[in-house]
Amino acid sequence: MCQFINNICSTFSLISSVCSECFFILRTYALWNNDKVVLAAMLSTFAAVIVGSMVALFTATATAPFETSAIPGITGCYQSSGSARLFVPFLLLFGLELMLISLTLTCAIRNWRTNNSSLYVVILKHNVLYYACGLFFSTVNVLTSLLLDYAYSGMFQDFQFIIHAILATRMHLHLWHADHNRDCNASDLISLSQLAPTPHIESA
Repeated sequence: MCQFINNICSTFSLISSVCSECFFILRTYALWNNDKVVLAAMLSTFAAVIVGSMVALFTATATAPFETSAIPGITGCYQSSGSARLFVPFLLLFGLELMLISLTLTCAIRNWRTNNSSLYVVILKHNVLYYACGLFFSTVNVLTSLLLDYAYSGMFQDFQFIIHAILATRMHLHLWHADHNRDCNASDLISLSQLAPTPHIESA
């Protein structure tokens, strides 16, 4: 039963991470003006990361020992130790986000003088911040999985998934508001131009 519950938690964590990364893969694709080659490279790398993470995650947790709590009157599952292979998904995620932040920064360097769109700037800032946080937490999780006991490293793993979901949701909502405000301002300008009196030209 404990293993079954652990597999459910691992599945939801993986789904949450996949959804968060999909948001920013689409944003990077938009930054590159819908370049099909860039999209194919990102999706193929992303698919490899998903498959590799699933294999490493579920094979590592399949043999993880569970113990009954030693505290009297408290029942439940306690995972005393985990597999050393649990660092693999975070190492793969680090490689994916390193590639994505490199694509984002390359696009920013190429277009920083020519594209001053407010939405472009918002997407650029969001991407850099999200990937930087992802790189930081992935590095922390790789190191803690290799150097610390599972009781400590597991805490950082769950924390990264939560932060990814919060950042992706918050940034997508901010982008929607920025786009909505831009449309409202554009419609106001159109209305004002329609209300402006047309100049009267006298015939000679």
